[in-house]
Amino acid sequence: MTSIRKEVEISGSGLMKNKPCTVRLVPSKTGKIRYFVKNAEPFDADVDNVISTQNCVVLGNKKSSIMLTEHLSAALAFCGIDSLDIHADGEELPILDGSAKEWVELLKGAGIDKPLLEKPRHYTVSEPVYYLNGKTSLVILPADELRITYAVNYDHPDLKQRWVTFGKPKEIIEARTFGFYKDLKKFQTLGLARGVTLENTVGLTDNGYTTELHSENEPIKHKILDLIGDLYLTGINPLNLKAQILVKEAGHAVHVKAARELKGKLI
Repeated sequence: MTSIRKEVEISGSGLMKNKPCTVRLVPSKTGKIRYFVKNAEPFDADVDNVISTQNCVVLGNKKSSIMLTEHLSAALAFCGIDSLDIHADGEELPILDGSAKEWVELLKGAGIDKPLLEKPRHYTVSEPVYYLNGKTSLVILPADELRITYAVNYDHPDLKQRWVTFGKPKEIIEARTFGFYKDLKKFQTLGLARGVTLENTVGLTDNGYTTELHSENEPIKHKILDLIGDLYLTGINPLNLKAQILVKEAGHAVHVKAARELKGKLI
């Protein structure tokens, strides 16, 4: 069981609604990741508590919910934390810089309280997990180590029939969320993407980007970040999987469907 050593706090605005939210991360000995939203009844960061995957992952119960959990989930995976209480006073976690970087820095700044001599447990799958639907696919196969390959085919000169294999954790952690710049006004008219800035979102233009990339193929690396955050909701750290994960043109909905199936096939 791994938590943080001291309570820490961070504030910011949400990506979708642009409303302020302050988050307190509190050390825990429960062995669970629990959300306390506006002091309502808590719920676990578990795939069974996903109530929406439209535009982002929303976790909750009948009394409360929280949006945009995937980046914090990914940060918890990279820091190896599996026991934490998360207190939020808003309906959406802060977008911060659009990646998991600031969450990782916050967690590491609090100190990682890992039991001495405890080695991470590794998992694999008892049988293949797969989702196939037209151009979209996600397959998880047993392997001797973790290998993630993510392929996309966007209407953008740099992102047509392009794929990335997970290699450098820092580049995944720092990969920001992205979207087509031409669609921004449409989403904002619908009350979404109100918190988008040049700092927290990579805008895809006809021939390039609205901001300098942190690394090559940053948008695809963000897809891997999202995948890690979504698979973290199985209750095990996906970075401890001995599996080959192949993904093509998927998103949160497919990630979560695979996570639900994966949860029942872990060994």
